[in-house]
Amino acid sequence: MNVSSSRALPVAAAALTGTVALYMALVAFGNITDFGTNQQFVRHVLAMDTTFKDDDLMWRAVESTALQDAAYVAIIVWETVAALVLIVATVLWAKALRHRAGHRSARRLGTAGLLMVLLLFGAGFIGVGGEWFAMWQSEDWNGLDAATRVVTLAGLVLIVTHLPGAQAEEKPR
Repeated sequence: MNVSSSRALPVAAAALTGTVALYMALVAFGNITDFGTNQQFVRHVLAMDTTFKDDDLMWRAVESTALQDAAYVAIIVWETVAALVLIVATVLWAKALRHRAGHRSARRLGTAGLLMVLLLFGAGFIGVGGEWFAMWQSEDWNGLDAATRVVTLAGLVLIVTHLPGAQAEEKPR
């Protein structure tokens, strides 16, 4: 195997991890600097006030603005931590590419950050928001398409980082 093909997957893993890191950093930054926009989104989803208002489901609604806001702050904290973990993972990937060592650490930290993204957007937004709080029923406050795009991106990046060639051979010590 030549040098360029043996480094192709680690380069791809680094670039893709960096892409998700950038995305998550921008999401967190946007939610911090424009707190009110997505605060309203979270409030409407949790209140279930734009769903079909089926009595069999409405008992799930969270109408306390304090609890809604606490959930939103928790989301922002999770996004921020995920972004930071992925940024550090991207730096580790870059160092590993330069020194041909450290791929395992980059992969391990990248995996943790990507799993954080998958848990937030998959379990949190698609599972809890989409199904438990019936977000899919809302024409105005439905984030399922956006969440699905993020889950797809993060999932693909996770797969690429775990392909056998993504952990390049490290030079002997």
